[in-house]
Amino acid sequence: MKPTLLILAAGMASRYGSMKQIDGFGPNGETIIDYSIYDAIKAGFGKVVFIIKEEFEENFKAIFEPKLKGKIETGYVFQNFDLKQYGIDLEIERTKPWGTGHAILAARHAVKEPFCVINADDFYGLDAFQKMVQFLTEEVTGSNYSMIGYEIAKTLSDFGSVSRGVCKVSHDGYLEEIIERTKVFQEGETVIFEEDGEKYPLAIDTRVSMNFWGFTPEVFKLSEELFRDFAHEHHSDPKAEFFIPIIVETLLNSEGADFKVVPTDSKWFGVTYKEDKPVVQASIDELIKEGVYPENLWN
Repeated sequence: MKPTLLILAAGMASRYGSMKQIDGFGPNGETIIDYSIYDAIKAGFGKVVFIIKEEFEENFKAIFEPKLKGKIETGYVFQNFDLKQYGIDLEIERTKPWGTGHAILAARHAVKEPFCVINADDFYGLDAFQKMVQFLTEEVTGSNYSMIGYEIAKTLSDFGSVSRGVCKVSHDGYLEEIIERTKVFQEGETVIFEEDGEKYPLAIDTRVSMNFWGFTPEVFKLSEELFRDFAHEHHSDPKAEFFIPIIVETLLNSEGADFKVVPTDSKWFGVTYKEDKPVVQASIDELIKEGVYPENLWN
């Protein structure tokens, strides 16, 4: 059974609506999400499921169905504010979605096979998708999950500091903990994180999480229980978010599952600052020159 790719795209609506042209990175206006799906098909995923807001379903289908028809199976699930579906009998006013951990719950009825989850607006590289497919077809179990680990130096911006989930990895390659460092940047040849005005160096090959996780559907039951508790606990905080690392941390602390840190040497691209956009475009142009991608991705 081929694994499924879940794409966290509920926050992407405005960019994929009338403004989608603004977010073109490839020579024909290809978005980052296009390159991820292209790599996923090449790596051997059998299905892609978009997690979106329901009101943008038609828009997404109009954009992706013509490109993907006959290439990969597609599905669409909706992240919304309906708490009753999780057995939560509370009325909670919110304007912001409940976070990435809540988003994957939206796919609990649509995904029956091993799957991975990625952000819609991050560029991960073919190597990462190939390694994830290999893990999801050969190694994954309900107690053995994975995370693609990027070298920290390959995830930074030239235009300011970034937040990164810095991983502590055991000698046999498993995740021990993730520490959120909110101010990471490069200074000369050194990667630095700053805390309370103090600077601390990090090894350039330190592994970080870029929200690329591999699971089986068994993760949904635990996630639903955790989300129920989270919603009750944070019902008066309209900005509280239930993130995937909350699920990961719970599994690690309860020894419910291990997470293999699968190393990739791919360079991660993302647009943290508006000045990053031309850098990402130039990087994609370079990959096209090297023959990694065709100039026109879908034709």
